[in-house]
Amino acid sequence: MYRYTLLLAICAAMTLGGKAPLAAGAGTDAATLKKIASRIEGRSGVISIEASDPVAYVASQPNPRQFVVELRDVVAIGFADNFKTDPRHPFTAVDVETSYAADGARVARVRMSLDQPLRPRVRSSRNVIFVEAERATDARTLSATPAATPLALETRDAAALRGEAAQRSAAVLQAPLMRAAAAQAPPAATPLAPATAQTPGDAQQPAAAPAAPRFSGTPVSLDFQGADLRAVLRTFAEISSLNVVIDPAVQGTVDVALRDVPWDQALDIILRANRLGYSVDGTVVRIAPLTVLADEEAQRQKLAEAQALAGELSTVTRTLSYARAEQVQPLLTATVLSQRGSITTDTRTNTLIITDLADRLRRATDLLVRLDQPEPQVEIEARIVQTTRDFARRLGVQWGFTGRAAPELGNTLPLAFPNSAAIGGRTGAATGAASGTSNAVNLGVGGASSAAGLALGAINGALNLDVAISALESQGNLRVLSTPRVATQNNIAAEIIQGAEIPIQTVANNTVTVTYRDAALSLRVTPQITSSQTVIMDIIVANSSPNFSRVVNGNPQIDTQRATTKVLVSDGETTVIGGVYISREANAQDRTPAMYRLPLLGWLFKRDIVEDNSAELLIFITPRIVRL
Repeated sequence: MYRYTLLLAICAAMTLGGKAPLAAGAGTDAATLKKIASRIEGRSGVISIEASDPVAYVASQPNPRQFVVELRDVVAIGFADNFKTDPRHPFTAVDVETSYAADGARVARVRMSLDQPLRPRVRSSRNVIFVEAERATDARTLSATPAATPLALETRDAAALRGEAAQRSAAVLQAPLMRAAAAQAPPAATPLAPATAQTPGDAQQPAAAPAAPRFSGTPVSLDFQGADLRAVLRTFAEISSLNVVIDPAVQGTVDVALRDVPWDQALDIILRANRLGYSVDGTVVRIAPLTVLADEEAQRQKLAEAQALAGELSTVTRTLSYARAEQVQPLLTATVLSQRGSITTDTRTNTLIITDLADRLRRATDLLVRLDQPEPQVEIEARIVQTTRDFARRLGVQWGFTGRAAPELGNTLPLAFPNSAAIGGRTGAATGAASGTSNAVNLGVGGASSAAGLALGAINGALNLDVAISALESQGNLRVLSTPRVATQNNIAAEIIQGAEIPIQTVANNTVTVTYRDAALSLRVTPQITSSQTVIMDIIVANSSPNFSRVVNGNPQIDTQRATTKVLVSDGETTVIGGVYISREANAQDRTPAMYRLPLLGWLFKRDIVEDNSAELLIFITPRIVRL
């Protein structure tokens, strides 16, 4: 397949008188072909085509051994033909033909022949067009050259073209000739989605291939200064082979300098820079200001809404099984019903009475099918574990003695007064038998289940001694497991209580008042099921019990364990929401001052008490989702 190349020259001329720049393709006075010459530059051969003024031209290569440059509005009469045949020159011949374009413009066609398949390059400087071809050293060079390689773009100095009397800026846009290529092998169509107020870059992004580049047009180079915006847009129509209609509201000039940019990206940038968009109607792309497209879209929507509202109203009834009609009514009103629609609820039968257009009724029915679904339920199980451990050890001693000196015992004192005396751990009469016994050291263990005693005395009772050792050790372990369980619907609070109410009496102003306090195990929870099969729960767990070992005015103390929290737990999993651990250790000693320090005998004057108590509380929670 031969390669075709399109070179479009857009010239914007501005006279000193303030005239508007000429659009590309506008009629101008015909220029004159002055000279065709050839020269050798290294390994390249160059053909220069000189005109009297800068001209628009189109270059093409109909076959690998021929290259054609068409000059528009050029008279080819009396020009100097300075082409010289040279074996080093890749061009073998140059012919000039004169014809007319379809619009009546005069065209001078310069046809150049090559001695081998080559791809010449075209550039221009002021009013001279240069065609350069480098002789290939390898026959495969031609086929290895990329077909879509963009040619260089050159900006010509306008002040040097016309002198000080006029200013002109020109740019040459080069890209593959899509129309000629389409005639031989139609390219893949560039998709343009029917849209309003968009840019071509958005429409041409492939939806099925996210990894593909956003812009896929042929690379082009642009350099416009003060060029007419409408002429530039017409140029893109030639490049893309699209049917383009430009809105009359599109006006102004554009300054662009882009190098090797996909043509669709270049068009996208120019449209956005000038607040333009496009709409697609069949095979025609219409370019207009964004405000114009937005107004047209708004008018189309209003017209469509007006046509839709002009339909016939119908009435349907829908009885709900799970959702509440009064809760669904505002949802339907806000999302589905039209301006002419209405909805009424019958709370007795949980029915909705809907009046609206047929398509709105279908949408309302579809929404009700999705909303009227059974709510999943959650079964929440709590475990309250209480453990206590008690240890106590007590060791004490009791001992006492009595002694008397009296005449009847034959052991009077060697004194006239007193001649009798009594001593012991008690107080008694001055004479006679003791009224009772009493311990000199009374440090025994109350309620002891183990004791050992020793009693010594004289036969006449003059001296008595008794000793008692008591000991007590206790150990206990307690474990209490409470398992409240409750089931509820999603986002619905539930509570379960098990226990008793304890009467509490209070006296005020000689009036007895009885109030009741709860001593119970309770579980209150509000679950929320998430889409990831987890449950968010607001939990209040309490365990209260009366403690009759601590009574105030006949009223028992209420011991309470409570946990209030919010947790996220997966379905069927167990988590600990709280715990309390209490440990109490006590060492006490009752003793007789100073005497307990006696070596070896100090234990006779003291009592030891050792206590070690601990209590632990753990609260577990397990949610299970139940779907109907």
